[in-house]
Amino acid sequence: MKIPTDLLYTQDHEWVKIENNIAYIGITDFAQGELGDIVYVEIETVGEKLMQHDTFGSVEAVKTVSDLFLPLSGEILELNPNIESNPELVNSDPYGEGWMIKLEIENSKEIDTLLAPDSYASLIGLL
Repeated sequence: MKIPTDLLYTQDHEWVKIENNIAYIGITDFAQGELGDIVYVEIETVGEKLMQHDTFGSVEAVKTVSDLFLPLSGEILELNPNIESNPELVNSDPYGEGWMIKLEIENSKEIDTLLAPDSYASLIGLL
């Protein structure tokens, strides 16, 4: 199970890659493994400003539907167009081609509430 060291994580199993004031967000390798085969990603919040921990969409897998929670407050700028037609990218490449949204960060102080890779590894029982 991969936990890239250049990302930050949430207790809800989302990952965050920060580039200046923009965050790329997806679900972790652990999360996609727990969900199973993902068949649909529903995100209808593009263009909206949401607060940290708000639901920004959902993931439908063969065995369950799971809400997606926003790791940071901000405006959702973009949905990854590739996952609309190929939701299985979330399973095969969760940290790359399977990213979900691009967010303009509203409150950079919230970054301090995210988990470092080793803390996330401990959360899921790898440390």
